[in-house]
Amino acid sequence: MFTKILIANRGEIACRVIRTARRMGIATVAVYSDADAGARHVRLADEAVRIGPAPARESYLQAGKILEAARITGAQAIHPGYGFLSENAEFAEACAAAGVVFVGPPPAAIRAMGSKSAAKALMEKAGVPLTPGYHGPEQEPRTLAAHAARIGYPVLIKASAGGGGKGMRRVDDPAAFADALASCKREAAAAFGDDRVLVERYVLRPRHVEVQVFGDAHGSCVHLFERDCSVQRRHQKVLEEAPAPGLAPERRAAMGRAAVEAARAVGYVGAGTVEFIADPAGTFFFMEMNTRLQVEHPVTEMITGLDLVEWQLRVARGERLPLAQEQISLDGHAIEARIYAEDPGKGFLPSTGRLLHLATPPESSQVRVDTGVEQGDEITPYYDPMIAKLVVWGESRPQALARMRRALAQVRVVGVQNNVEFLSRLVTTPAFAGADLDTGLIERERAVLFPAAADVPEEVWLLGALGELLREAEEGQAAAAASDDRDSPWRVLDGWRLNGPARRTLELRHGETVQAVGVEAVPGGHELSIGAHRVYARAVAGPDGQLQAQLGERRVRAAVVVAGERRHVFFEGRAWPLSLVDTLHAGGGGEDVEGGLRAPMPGKVVALAARPGATVEKGAPLLVLEAMKMEHTLVAPRRGLVKAFRCAVGEQVTDGVELVDFEPEG
Repeated sequence: MFTKILIANRGEIACRVIRTARRMGIATVAVYSDADAGARHVRLADEAVRIGPAPARESYLQAGKILEAARITGAQAIHPGYGFLSENAEFAEACAAAGVVFVGPPPAAIRAMGSKSAAKALMEKAGVPLTPGYHGPEQEPRTLAAHAARIGYPVLIKASAGGGGKGMRRVDDPAAFADALASCKREAAAAFGDDRVLVERYVLRPRHVEVQVFGDAHGSCVHLFERDCSVQRRHQKVLEEAPAPGLAPERRAAMGRAAVEAARAVGYVGAGTVEFIADPAGTFFFMEMNTRLQVEHPVTEMITGLDLVEWQLRVARGERLPLAQEQISLDGHAIEARIYAEDPGKGFLPSTGRLLHLATPPESSQVRVDTGVEQGDEITPYYDPMIAKLVVWGESRPQALARMRRALAQVRVVGVQNNVEFLSRLVTTPAFAGADLDTGLIERERAVLFPAAADVPEEVWLLGALGELLREAEEGQAAAAASDDRDSPWRVLDGWRLNGPARRTLELRHGETVQAVGVEAVPGGHELSIGAHRVYARAVAGPDGQLQAQLGERRVRAAVVVAGERRHVFFEGRAWPLSLVDTLHAGGGGEDVEGGLRAPMPGKVVALAARPGATVEKGAPLLVLEAMKMEHTLVAPRRGLVKAFRCAVGEQVTDGVELVDFEPEG
């Protein structure tokens, strides 16, 4: 076995590979960009080598720098993770030329499956069913539009060299085809260095089912069952589970056979995933093959009890597959939720910033957390904004669902917008709970998943006040302990007063709502009041802001995390950011400026979609911003005049900077 490997990746997958390598007694080398100098994968590895500036094209996509890092550290193999250079045939060849083992398939297999168009042609010859479409070399917009008309709308435009939802658009109308094509090509070129696309019929209410395959250099090939990855937003997966619910045994067997045949057709070696689209009748079509480990591989590991990274390393070393097909068994059900720094209420726009607080459920044989960040780390605009993958296992799907609901309620994130509450709502929707799955589930369930703003429950105001009282008490005790006169009665914070009980008011704000909470010290706790309602309350503080609180006759568990003037209350699976109002401050605060014409995140301007001096309607595209490998279109907030642009194509802009001088009509 290898004694030292280099991991040509970052984030959670680099940390994941390090975990297995450490268990196997293999030393690890991390590589890092300037943005990742203090990242978790760098801290975990035995060695680390800087490979360039923050942008991926200047660091993680620099094959020469990575090979040089392997040379100077004596690494015998390079594990590419996923993304970046993991499906780059030239990089695999360069590894071989440098005498370093590439932990992945042969370059020929990468090339065969790296182009979606070429892969579909190969699968057609192998007899694997394909979705009707155009997968040829012609890339003229007029030609592609003609093929779309022949196929019939709706169609899907997909980057030929892509994945992860980048360079992909659904088009329902011929009039929208040209703009969608241009956007796909720009996004594909930026993400993969290749702007070629293919056009396919969009299967209505499709399920996305993929099969994990593994081959070795001795001619053996097996599948490790399937995963359902239907729940997606913007063509990117949100929830994955294994096995696919409701899949008949004969359908499972047929998909497994087709996946193995697809892998054999290219002489596949290592871990790969064959992806299928299935229609409501159960008919399935080959979509693509990913010649690498997938983000969602942990659910397969949970139901098989196997370590796929270990298999990758053993196969790359020339060993035979550890098990034959008949020896691989399926046990229970697993679900994975991807926790992202993003704002679901704003079209899942990525969020950047420092993780001021990060808490996840304790890991066990039923709960797993794969992450590349820790509390205090920063989510930057340069890479995918994933915070963690939360994976649970149960003997049955209902049990796995119950564990996922509980696990999500234990996740607490402060410092960046995140999708934890969205995921909590998603796993409880009747559609997901009932396994009524397809790629349009999120859109169908918008009313449930994107509810109107709710009033703050009374318990949240009370918990926020209790958290503040505990914080004050801790600060007072710390000050007393540091004082030369620590026994002074003036430092006792028990609320005693000579002429009666101590009374005060705390004011907390949530949005535009300000709530006064009356506080009166009583033996053993406080009496808190909101309006005329009074309740006895007390709390015991635990680690990381956790509280065991008594509110009247009710005892609850919650957390209150302090960040600046904010008191983030986590209660019953929801997060409530409350602000402490300074009642001694005169004059009041400023108001948030509305308008969608400022940059919602740091990024690069890639297109100006309107003409200065033009009057546009509400919702008309004005500008396209590229951030975190995706394009985001800023639209007119109402009918009005585009007076001027404050930026140029190619310009890198910061969060909040004004991009368009826009004058609303009326």
